[in-house]
Amino acid sequence: MENVLYESKIQTRIGELISFASDEGVCLLEFSDRPELADEIADLKKSFQAELVQESHPLLTNLAAELDRYFKGELTFFQSPVIYTGTDFQKRVWASLNDIPFGSTRTYKEQSEILGDVRAIRAVASANGKNKLAIIVPCHRVIGTNGNLTGYAGGIERKRFLLELERKIAGPMDLFS
Repeated sequence: MENVLYESKIQTRIGELISFASDEGVCLLEFSDRPELADEIADLKKSFQAELVQESHPLLTNLAAELDRYFKGELTFFQSPVIYTGTDFQKRVWASLNDIPFGSTRTYKEQSEILGDVRAIRAVASANGKNKLAIIVPCHRVIGTNGNLTGYAGGIERKRFLLELERKIAGPMDLFS
């Protein structure tokens, strides 16, 4: 195998994150306690036909610095290049997450409407759940139609923390309506 994916662990206020990057971009950022993590890593290895190495890479160093600034309230948009690995539909869904303004939320129904098919709400929710780029691709900003904090692979308490952090930084607004 000629391809290499670099792995790094990043400590945050809400838990340890595992990150992977190629020379082109970050391809995974997940909480280390996510049950599906081993499967996601195996899929990455297969998708990239890559060897996994636990060593630093400039993209991962930059990502760690961006996350530090995010948690300090100094960063509202991530600049790290990312690589989506999934189906074309999943990639469209994940790309649409970046259109949700910092400090705001969108419902799964609204996200489905924006993507052109309100009936695809379950497929959209499923794709959000398969997002391999926690925090930087902000699936935590998607909530239930009734305002409930549902469906975050990192756990509801982490989702609540991230939304509250963003609300404090963005200023007064009602995130849950």
